[in-house]
Amino acid sequence: MAVKDNTATGLLEGDLNDTEEHRRAVYALFKAGDERFDGRVFVGVSSTGVYCRPVCRVKMPKFENCTFYHSAAEAEAAGFRPCLLCRPELAPGLSSADARASLARRAAELLRERCSSGESVEHLAGKLGYTDRHLRRVFEDEFGVTPVQYLQTCRLLLAKSLLTDTRIPVAQVAVAAGFGSVRRFNHLFKERYRLTPTQLRKRKPADGGQGITLHLAYRPPYGSAKLLAFFRARQLDGVEVVGGDSYTRAVRMEGAAADGGDIVGWIRVTDEPAKGRLAVRMSETLLPVASQVAARVRRQFDTDCDPDAVHEGIRSLDELVPGAAVPGTRVPGAFDPFEIAVRAVLGQQISVQAANKLAARIVAAYGTPVDFEGGGCGEVDGSGPCSASGGRGEPDSDGGAPSGLRFLFPTARDFLALDPIEDALGELGVIKTRSRTIQELARLTVEGGLDLGPGADVARQMETLLAVRGIGPWSANYIAMRALGYTDVFLEKDAGIKHALPDLTPAERLAAAERWQPWRAYANLCLWNSLG
Repeated sequence: MAVKDNTATGLLEGDLNDTEEHRRAVYALFKAGDERFDGRVFVGVSSTGVYCRPVCRVKMPKFENCTFYHSAAEAEAAGFRPCLLCRPELAPGLSSADARASLARRAAELLRERCSSGESVEHLAGKLGYTDRHLRRVFEDEFGVTPVQYLQTCRLLLAKSLLTDTRIPVAQVAVAAGFGSVRRFNHLFKERYRLTPTQLRKRKPADGGQGITLHLAYRPPYGSAKLLAFFRARQLDGVEVVGGDSYTRAVRMEGAAADGGDIVGWIRVTDEPAKGRLAVRMSETLLPVASQVAARVRRQFDTDCDPDAVHEGIRSLDELVPGAAVPGTRVPGAFDPFEIAVRAVLGQQISVQAANKLAARIVAAYGTPVDFEGGGCGEVDGSGPCSASGGRGEPDSDGGAPSGLRFLFPTARDFLALDPIEDALGELGVIKTRSRTIQELARLTVEGGLDLGPGADVARQMETLLAVRGIGPWSANYIAMRALGYTDVFLEKDAGIKHALPDLTPAERLAAAERWQPWRAYANLCLWNSLG
């Protein structure tokens, strides 16, 4: 059995071990070290008891010793432990378009992001609007393991990453990974991986300076230069700094502290192309929410994209704009979904530069000042916000906290506190209609009517957005693309798209884009990038 196409939709569907012919075909892609399949399939090796990624560089095991799995959780449920060389915890995940079952995909995304929160599967199922029983049935059908097994694997792999890449004490690692007790963590870790957390950490990691570092793998090619250029053109002064090879921002995780307060810190993301991964350095204050931070970075930098599938889907774009369909193009996501929603409203019918200036004025007037001297300001409850410091946004020479981060973007509650919001934002240059739209977005966010977080139902949130006065198709689709990671958005009336396809009407542009489903969001980026 041969690989049917670059997307692996045929080869990797269903039971990977159903026939010897099928197993040999999957074995062949592992033997080739094919990076396209990283994170989409894993191999369990009976002679060693470990499971590996397709990119593992150890000698390929004999065919008769191999069993193949769709996920790390499925491999661990079968009794295999992660390879210490290829580190399955670093493997990229699946994009939203990869999954056949929407609910299962949304649940997996939520479990992966919230694994360190300590929340139960029952609670997370409730956030999705389903019973634990129904979620279990759907999840098992899609992933071959229960949600509990999947969650447990996420927690163990996060712990393994922290043990390998940081100097954080084992007890803190246990808590950060979402385990209620150190004893339980030690027991499960040894049971699953056949060594204790202390034994895994035989040598101290090379991590130095302030903060901790996690790594997120991606499938090459990866267009980091264009992605950073997109962020740089929209840099929000005081909140983020985009350098030549890095992205830095101030971070607030609302309600994530043990007492219900906010957790505040900083992140710095740098591409490591030789290793096919991003290095995510974050302040130690963010350790309790490390899984959430990592998940947000994955979405913002589109690390779970299957670039070959995307390119195959949009390569006909070259017929309209020669050379536009560049392999490795990524869709820029959002670390803070509410921030992107507000900025989308501010950017209606004005230039990117003008929208940036409006957003910067709002941040300076109503954002929370921060001071990251010493590595971060920790938990914020509103009673004593941190004070600011300035600079270029580069890390200190010792690898410490970056400078140039002076504010946190205002929360939805901050906007609701502006009374009247038309006067507050009007003084900064925001027209009344857009001020009211922002106020309604804030109200829906606070009351739970709008959910732009992990596991959200895209269709339902799009309906909610379009019902808001002042939100039209462009704004709703732009928010869906960046905040919700929706890959099938095409902005046929966007000024940049119009400029890239000047000879077509909006209807003709939309009709042409039908060939690029479900990857039309990537076509947007390719067309924007073609403008230089």
